Amino acid sequence: MSSPENKPRMAKAGRHPTRPPVVHRRRGSAGSGAPDGRVFLYGLHTVETALANPKRVIHAIYCTRNALARLEERGVALPVQPEIVDVRWIDTRVGEDAVHQGVLVETRPLEPVELTDLGRATLVLALDQVTDPHNVGAIVRSAVALGADALLTTTRHSPQETGVLAKAASGGLDLLTHIEVVNLARSLQTLRKEGFTVVGLDSEGPAPLEETEVGPRTVLVLGAEGKGLRPVTREACDHLARVDVPGPIKSLNVSNAAVLSLWVVGRKHAGH
Repeated sequence: MSSPENKPRMAKAGRHPTRPPVVHRRRGSAGSGAPDGRVFLYGLHTVETALANPKRVIHAIYCTRNALARLEERGVALPVQPEIVDVRWIDTRVGEDAVHQGVLVETRPLEPVELTDLGRATLVLALDQVTDPHNVGAIVRSAVALGADALLTTTRHSPQETGVLAKAASGGLDLLTHIEVVNLARSLQTLRKEGFTVVGLDSEGPAPLEETEVGPRTVLVLGAEGKGLRPVTREACDHLARVDVPGPIKSLNVSNAAVLSLWVVGRKHAGH
């Protein structure tokens, strides 16, 4: 690892995202090459959003001179002094195929949030044992873009926070409340008692989502590709609904199904 020849100046404070940063993931989840209990996040947008989150504990920032200049141009406040490294050094930490854009931060996984911390949330997305980090990252990104308030996953059979997931989420990990629960079905029943309508997405659902009644507070539940929702999860839902598509292929990737279902329910909420 090369040491910085010159101490990079601290970038001036810039505008931070306006959405309140809250979140979430399991402790001890390390990304590739990160020390135990820590994770490497990489990519300009992912790093910028992480640095803007006051709940993030940043241990180190590694970047190329070009990447540092881009962070400064964006007005990103750097909480610790960055260390200048070359691209190959970052490659050895996150892999040559990772699109890191010359910047890497070493941080702790975010602290989990309790189910009781949902507050006035009106749209929650729940994942029933969706394990692929690329899919979960894409879902997080879409959930933030489409105005979801929180993501609910299980402590087992769901991906831990890693650089791969964070990159796919494009900063979404630091912008979306994430709650982990031991028992998803029991948690869905709790949310029903709190006034949420729980809708499970099922390709064989009795009615399209557009025609399914939802209240002003909704939980959308998606299952893993292939397996779908577990029977115990289905039983915990108020309704089962399908997402109809016009083309000859009727099954969707879970991340695409999340986008369409969030869009439909968001429009329904807007009409309330």
